[in-house]
Amino acid sequence: MGYSNARGGEQAILAAERLVRDERRAGASPFLRLDQITERMRLAVDRVMGEGGLWAPELAARAIRQAEGDVLEAAQLLRAHRSTLPRLAYSEPVAAGELVVLRRISSAFRNPPGRQLLGRTLDYVGRLLDLMPDDQAQAAEPAPGPEPGHHHEHRHEHGHEPAEVRRPQRLLHLLREMDMVVERRGGGDPEPYDITRAPARPGAPRSARLTAMARAETGALVNLWYANTFQPNKHNHEIPGEVRHGRLPVRVRHPLTGDPVTVGEVRVTEVETIDDLDRPGEDRTRLDVGYGLCFGHNERKAIAMAGLDLLAHRDGGRTDVEQRVLITLDGMEASGFLEHLKLPHYVDFRSILDRKRAVRASAQGGDR
Repeated sequence: MGYSNARGGEQAILAAERLVRDERRAGASPFLRLDQITERMRLAVDRVMGEGGLWAPELAARAIRQAEGDVLEAAQLLRAHRSTLPRLAYSEPVAAGELVVLRRISSAFRNPPGRQLLGRTLDYVGRLLDLMPDDQAQAAEPAPGPEPGHHHEHRHEHGHEPAEVRRPQRLLHLLREMDMVVERRGGGDPEPYDITRAPARPGAPRSARLTAMARAETGALVNLWYANTFQPNKHNHEIPGEVRHGRLPVRVRHPLTGDPVTVGEVRVTEVETIDDLDRPGEDRTRLDVGYGLCFGHNERKAIAMAGLDLLAHRDGGRTDVEQRVLITLDGMEASGFLEHLKLPHYVDFRSILDRKRAVRASAQGGDR
């Protein structure tokens, strides 16, 4: 495709948009179907839904296709679409113990109650690029399951395992029985803070921090956790007591009976991470536990989220950690500020040049 010239601001913008659409549809390969994206790019779809704040795999796939694989742009498209949807009902609180586990590991306990369940993971293999020819790779793929279109984990979930394997006892419950953790539960944050209706600022309740991190850009979240975990004066780090990936039911009140009704389910990743209490004024006979939960299968994000939950709580407002958690992690805001730099700043730059010239002229006058 040749380069297109256009005169005038509006005409140039329309031409630029047309170039994007044409390039998206160009190429000799078949048009990318939504089921290909949801089935072949599962983790990208999960990440877009998490950062977009909307559980809608097909819409996330559409956003990825429209954004040509740019997951941050896709999340922004999904969140913009979410803002146009009517709010029909509020879901009922669901106990985390209802999670139907697809994967559950513990870094703190070798033999946790309910055992380890590795599930789908590449944690124990090397990162080697697969150079197998496409025809051989396609021949090696398993035959489609009995329920085409369903997520891979659905086909391997129901076996002859006892119920406690899929809903094992939570390790936090075990630690509480041992009287080894401080009590973080309280009545000061009874309703989840809705960051879509009111901005969250330092001093906000814990639910606001957790919600902000659940929608945060994954890379920014991991970077903030890493920057605050590995410091010259800190020699230890938290240990994930439990990392879970599974499905949670979604319930709403029936409009006629008022009874809770399960209307669907979402996959989530949940982490409870353990840290040693060793600062002045802390109960050094106990441990503290941080929490993280986000849409889809995104263990990297949930682990960093749980670590930052601990960090913000133990910091107690002494530094700007809470402010950075609440304000600087949102990929939409950070990307929006960065993207606006590409828009015309002619007046701003002209004023900078005028000031420089004035300073230079004043200095030259003083020399004379």
